[in-house]
Amino acid sequence: MRDIFSIKNKVIIVTGGGKGIGYDLAKNMAERNAYVYAIDIEFPNVIQNTNPFLFQEKCDITNYKKFEKVCDKIFKNYKKIDVLINCAGVSFSEQKQNTFYPIEKWISTINVNFTAAFNCSQTVIKHMIKNSTGSIINITSIVAEQGFPRNPAYNASKGGLKMLGKALAKDWGRLGIRVNNLGPGFIKTDITKGRYNNKKSKKIREERTLLGRWGKTDDLIGPCIFLASDASRYVTGQDLYVDGGWLTNSGIE
Repeated sequence: MRDIFSIKNKVIIVTGGGKGIGYDLAKNMAERNAYVYAIDIEFPNVIQNTNPFLFQEKCDITNYKKFEKVCDKIFKNYKKIDVLINCAGVSFSEQKQNTFYPIEKWISTINVNFTAAFNCSQTVIKHMIKNSTGSIINITSIVAEQGFPRNPAYNASKGGLKMLGKALAKDWGRLGIRVNNLGPGFIKTDITKGRYNNKKSKKIREERTLLGRWGKTDDLIGPCIFLASDASRYVTGQDLYVDGGWLTNSGIE
């Protein structure tokens, strides 16, 4: 029987693939013989021919022309782009309560987390429709569902990305393009390390999570492979939260 979860020979683009969740997704999907292009503005984790299926492309995704050229090159090499994972993201929180949020941080966050994801999606869809197939996976967050303090730009960008995914699923489904949202809960990354390293905040989040622990970046690999593979071929416009039960927990015992 054919392995419907196989991503072998699929051509996958991962934005924000230089570190954190994006890096782990790119690395693990390449280990399953997908041709993975990790796109990022910098690469702290340099790959030196350790995996022939993983490629690193330096590109600022807010530079739309440059991203378009990267996609054109990939399509020219393989005659297809199967999957786009919109994982690139920034977060600039304010430490003090009752502080007005700076417009500069708002603009920077929306540009990277939301507007660039929109442009990347439209750019890749132009290639996907040539083969009438493709999967776009937006890495959203539990903040797409709940308000979190002192970071309105991150909340807004992830909520917007969630609805963008549904809008694109509506627009392009009849041409074979699927678009879904994958929402992490509290995963230990560079963005969350401050809260993770603080014993009090770490414990509070563990107690609120039904599984009683923080997530690891590799907790997202299986769900991402599902959405990238033919196992999810009839799934589009959906939100899949990998949060250890955070959103389900009412807090009432």
